[in-house]
This record gives sequence, C-alpha cells and structure tokens, in this order.
Amino acid sequence: MILASIPSPSGGVVKIGPLSIHAYGLMIALGVIAAVWLAGRRLEERHVGTRDDMSAIAVQAVIAGVIGSRIYHVITDWSSFHGDYVKMFEIWKGGLGIPGGMLAGVVVGMWAAKRRGIPAAVIATCAAPALPLAQAIGRWGNWFNQELFGKPTTLPWALKLDDAKTLDAGYALGTTFHPTFLYESLWNFALTGVLLWIDRRFRPRPGHLLAIYVIGYGLGRFWVEGLRIDPAHDFGGLRLNQWTSILAILVAFTYLYVSSQRPPRLYVLPDGRTTDESGMAPPPDLDDTLTVDEPANGDAADHDHVDAVDAVDAVGDDDVDDDDVHDDDDVHELDDEGDEDDVDVDSERERADSYLPEDG
Repeated sequence: MILASIPSPSGGVVKIGPLSIHAYGLMIALGVIAAVWLAGRRLEERHVGTRDDMSAIAVQAVIAGVIGSRIYHVITDWSSFHGDYVKMFEIWKGGLGIPGGMLAGVVVGMWAAKRRGIPAAVIATCAAPALPLAQAIGRWGNWFNQELFGKPTTLPWALKLDDAKTLDAGYALGTTFHPTFLYESLWNFALTGVLLWIDRRFRPRPGHLLAIYVIGYGLGRFWVEGLRIDPAHDFGGLRLNQWTSILAILVAFTYLYVSSQRPPRLYVLPDGRTTDESGMAPPPDLDDTLTVDEPANGDAADHDHVDAVDAVDAVGDDDVDDDDVHDDDDVHELDDEGDEDDVDVDSERERADSYLPEDG
C-alpha cells in the first residue's frame, strides 16, 4: 500500500490519565534520555568514567543546551518576539535553535567532565554519536507542533497539515508538504550508526569524532534547511542556518587537519592510568578497591581461613622473635665467656675422652 500522505497529530499535547504532557517537550526528554544512556555506556567502555558521571555531566550540559538553543532562536527570529517578550520563555511551543544548543551544551559538558577528572576530548568522543541520536528523537516534536515543514510536494510521504496551519502558511487547502522533520530524523539516525562504525573501525583520536559529527550534521542540515519555507534570514540566496552549517563544516575540517599534524596526546587520569591514542584507558585495578570486609571472590569461608592463617602467622612470628632474642642472648653470653676464659677446645676434648669406658 502506498501512502497518500503522512497525517499530522490532532494536537501537541499527550494526555495520560489526568496528566497533560506537551509532546514537544516529551520528545526532547526522550532524546536526552537515549543520548545519556549511549554516552554513559561509551564512557564505561573506555574505562574513563561511569554512567553516573555521564548523568551528572548531562544535567549541566542539557540545561546549557536548552538555554543556548533558545537564545539562538530568539536572536535569529527576533521579529517574532519584539513587543511580546513573554513568548521568549514559551519553549513548549517550539523554537529551539540546534546550532546554539549544540555549542552551549558541548562547551559546558566538556567543562563539567574536566571538573570530574575526565579529559574533555574523551567526553566529546563519547558524546559524539549520542548527539544525533537525541536530535533524531527530538525532531518528532516538530511533527506534533506541525512546524518547520518543507515546500509543497505530492510525494507519497508528503505531510498533511491541519487546514488552519495550511492556510496560515499561505497555501490552498489540501496542499501537502515535505516532512523535513522526518528527513532530518532519519539523517541523524543514520549519522549515529556511521559515527559508531567509524569509532570502532578506525579509533580516531579523542575529539575527532565530534568534528566528524559536526561535518555530518552540517551536510544534512544544509540540505534539509533548503527545503524549509518557514521565515528565516537569508543572504546570497541561502538561509542563515545554511551559512551556519557551512561555517561549522569549515571549522570542523580545519580542526581535524591541524590536530592531525600534531603528535597524538595521551591523557593521565586522576588514578594514574593513562589513555591510549584513541582515549581508551586500561581497566582499573580491582585489587586496589578490595577491603577486608569484601573478599575478592565473595567467599566468606576462604576469607575467614585467610584471617585465621594470618593470625597464626602473627603469633608464630612473635614466638620466633622471642626465641631468637633468647638464643641471641645465649650466643652472646657464650662468646663473652669464650673471650674471658680463652677455652682450649682440643684440651677439653681430650679430657672428655678420658671419662669414656675402655673397649671390652
């Protein structure tokens, strides 16, 4: 069966019993959860941190990302907020600029990681595939809000909007549009897979995978942005976000080139372990974390046996030390007597032989 069009949701609110949840915020939250899970798993695989570390870092990075993305959107679409400044805080209605959120979130996330003893470049590598994963899920919030769609099209997967949305866009009823949210979502899902493959296949230096993500996302965003028809600043026939994509791609390529000319850097972790050229650290020494109350194999009987043997050895050592002390004293006394009396050993032996009974 060939789809005639993709229908749009009747509303942007998901109701679960008495609760009403804005679908836009819900999709962003699900994207964040998935990203934190993936980045935390990669952090543990590299033995440089834990999922708890990633969760703590994500709290600060996400807050900074939301603020940065909203500021970017407000600045680049100032005409929509001029005279009605309260609208700047109505995030649930949409309007988050990915470039601003990416910049603020990555910078704060790297800073938070460094404070926890995790190299900033390594955390960037761990988070690189998680970023497009979050974007791929979060983009579906645009579908619920019926926003940021593309040019009119009659393709089988075209997006059908509510009549009011269609008229507001300046098109006749029944017009269908490019589902740009779907294009970008699929692109980012594919980018996530490509980044994971590159990391496992080539093991790039710490920080390089983030640059590759910027290039990959920039290319996809440039294409999708060219299909959109929502109001935006344009220069030289390109929309502002297309110029931003070009700039980001150039910066990322420059970083990869300059960084590749330098010798690879190894990072020393707070516990003394050193990473390799790809940011992978050896597993921590588990023996250093064992305590008397926690035997290595979890075997209480063996642990008690070891304690008993150690106790006996301790007592034995004390006895031996005491005996050694007495023996040493006796030896010193004999030596002293020998020095004083100047005993003739040969004469003493002859005297001893005279007391022996004769044979027969």
